[in-house]
Amino acid sequence: MQSDPGTRGAPRLGGEATGLLAGVGAYVIWGFFPLLFPLLKPAGPLEILAHRVLWSMAAVGIVLLLLRRPWGWVRRALGRGRLGWTLAASLLIGGNWLTFIWAVNNNHVVESSLGYFINPLVNIVLGVFLFGERMSRGGLIGTILAGIGVVVIAWENWAGLWVSLTLAATFGLYAVVKKRATLPALEGLFLESGVLSPLALGYWTFLAATGASTFGVGAQHTGLLVLAGVLTALPLWMFAVAAPRLPLGVVGVLQYLGPTIQFLLGITVFGQVVTPSYWLGLILVWCGSAVFLWSVFNRTQRSVTRRSAAPR
Repeated sequence: MQSDPGTRGAPRLGGEATGLLAGVGAYVIWGFFPLLFPLLKPAGPLEILAHRVLWSMAAVGIVLLLLRRPWGWVRRALGRGRLGWTLAASLLIGGNWLTFIWAVNNNHVVESSLGYFINPLVNIVLGVFLFGERMSRGGLIGTILAGIGVVVIAWENWAGLWVSLTLAATFGLYAVVKKRATLPALEGLFLESGVLSPLALGYWTFLAATGASTFGVGAQHTGLLVLAGVLTALPLWMFAVAAPRLPLGVVGVLQYLGPTIQFLLGITVFGQVVTPSYWLGLILVWCGSAVFLWSVFNRTQRSVTRRSAAPR
């Protein structure tokens, strides 16, 4: 489940209603992603990741051609001082995707959802320590509550907590790198997939040479592997449409649609059992997230009020 902070240059289709529809659609797709990966078995996590990288790059490349985007940004993004950020972003998003795929196919969907619940709060902490951003009172309270919740969960459920922390950390650091790289969403995904594609193609070639590749073994299975890449690109494009049109507070609320859907799938479709201590920790994380969202709404509302009151 994977959104991109860079939205500059996103296609504008007009209207807040369009933005809201696109935003909801993006997070709903991300939320239901866990239903796809079990269908890709017997392909292993690395093979699924390889196809996700290759076919998402192909899908985004087609979209960029249809949108007639100029390609001069490629040279600038790979220029001196930016190549390192691009490589770091590629490795972080690849690690995030691989962890998520492994977690879903090893019945850790609830743990994955927790990672994306606490990710916005991780972003707050990273912003304070790495960029000197000021933490609001609501952000501080929310972060403390979520931190206590994670400790409570770890008390009796340490075995799967690494999934949550890895997803939150990799995506939080990915956001930091994207802040430095300043590429728009679609262009960023295309370039990051392009950086990973030699590794993905090499692994795919190795599997084919050793007879271990599942690609081409049945039209349905092959189509689903391609679909994994397309579905990586589609919600990101929808998010790129939505973010410039919506207030920050609305985007913040939508961000919790994905992990909420994942959590519900974890306890229903995947049949995970949530212990009382895990429930208690989750409630604390949810409370922390609610406080955080309340502070974002307040800050957004004050900003709108100041702009409305400013002389024209």
